[in-house]
Amino acid sequence: MTNMEVTATSRHYVDRLFDPDPQKVLQGVIDMKNAVIGNNKQKANLIVLGAVPRLLYLLQQGSSSSELRAECAVVLGSLAMGTENNIKSLVDCHIIPALLQGLLCPDLIFIEACLRCLRTVFISPVTPVQLLYTDPTVIPHLMSLLSRSQRTQEYITQIFSHCCKTPEHQTVLFNHGAIQNIAPLLISPSYKVRMQALKCFSVLAYENTQVSMTLVNVLVDEELLSQVFVRMMQRDQPIDMQLTAAKCLTYMCRAGAIRTDDSCIVLKTLPCLVRMCSKERLLEERVEGAETLAYLMEPDVELQRIASVTDHLVAMLADYFKYPSSVSAITDIKRLDHDLKHAHELRQAAFKLYASLGSNDEDIRKKVAFTQQYTHTPT
Repeated sequence: MTNMEVTATSRHYVDRLFDPDPQKVLQGVIDMKNAVIGNNKQKANLIVLGAVPRLLYLLQQGSSSSELRAECAVVLGSLAMGTENNIKSLVDCHIIPALLQGLLCPDLIFIEACLRCLRTVFISPVTPVQLLYTDPTVIPHLMSLLSRSQRTQEYITQIFSHCCKTPEHQTVLFNHGAIQNIAPLLISPSYKVRMQALKCFSVLAYENTQVSMTLVNVLVDEELLSQVFVRMMQRDQPIDMQLTAAKCLTYMCRAGAIRTDDSCIVLKTLPCLVRMCSKERLLEERVEGAETLAYLMEPDVELQRIASVTDHLVAMLADYFKYPSSVSAITDIKRLDHDLKHAHELRQAAFKLYASLGSNDEDIRKKVAFTQQYTHTPT
């Protein structure tokens, strides 16, 4: 299809949104939904031709059927999954207030479609997160929707974890009952819900004493929250879950809510983070593991001593400087390309960890220096 043909087709889709027959409008939106799936060119054309304001108008019209409103939200969500420019166009058309208003409708299918679209828009780096906090009634309403379905739980917790960027955001979420509302989701039957709830707690607890001190006393199904986090760090759990649970406990410890000599830190969190630094882990996991471990033990010489003798950590870190590994080990060219691009992050994480390891103890410093001398190869 030529560009002119694509544009003509796109114009036809947009024209159908203005048909006086509501049934034809609905069919037009459904056809548009099928046309844009995986087609970024079509998405861009529809945006340029003015589909977004019309879809938002239909979505907000009281006279639109609930089916039409839900389909409009689905198409808008699909347009949001295109490029960052698409998201900018949607935000400029005031999609966020329109979708937040849509959440007041009682229809669950429509609510879920609005939340899915909001989630896609908010997780984009080009969307100003402050837009979630403009209207003070939004956060309490989102909290009340958490009980509606697994989908509302997944989307809302994902929105919260992406939009909690400052101490003020932490306080707003905390004051509206985030902890009590999200804690039960940690034992949801849905992995996605558990994972997003866990991510919420990691961003809420980060450098926040009030949140961390509250979390320590929370019970989930008669089990202390810290023990729920410990279970989530077990080796049989997915890596993302182990790492995020370790972050939660690390942040609670650094905020003074858990002692550095507590067994959940010394015997569980620290060894879990050291495991994340091993060669078997993906590059991002190693970076995150090393940075979190550095943050955990930075102020505590005893944790530094324990870490320095755990699982050959110091020798493992030397590997961070040998990227990429020998050619014979390279089986996956895609992974090599990806890792080369991120090799500097790996070195930076290793330096942070070295600095943290040796910050308070001369013996550890010597050990690090010795290992560096004998394992570092120029790259």
